[in-house]
Amino acid sequence: MVGKTDATARMRKPNPVMTMAPIGAVVVALIAGMMFGMPIYRVWQQGLRGEANLARAEQERQILVEQARAERDAAVLRAEAIEIVGAAARDFPEYRVQEFIGAFGEALQNGNIEKLVFVPTEANIPIVEAGRTVP
Repeated sequence: MVGKTDATARMRKPNPVMTMAPIGAVVVALIAGMMFGMPIYRVWQQGLRGEANLARAEQERQILVEQARAERDAAVLRAEAIEIVGAAARDFPEYRVQEFIGAFGEALQNGNIEKLVFVPTEANIPIVEAGRTVP
């Protein structure tokens, strides 16, 4: 029986080489996979980064184009408004007087005018010596 327990003990005791071999094979396979896989992954990642940069550049260009169109449209509308105001001032001389009176009244209401000085005029020429009599 002594021989039988000895043989059983040897069978139960794991061989260190046999236990380490699968672990070593897995480690070698991982290293080999990384050696071949990392360059491919880097190229793929750079391609994605390039596509993202291209998409960002196209979007920024579209934003600039839309801003330029909006500025152009605003300039056209300002020019049309100036043309309309100029035509009104040309066709109706009293328009300028009414615009002045409106702006003056608004400035008075907002408190932008602190003092009002009246200058007497005759034929739109100020009379500077109103208090003096002519001999």
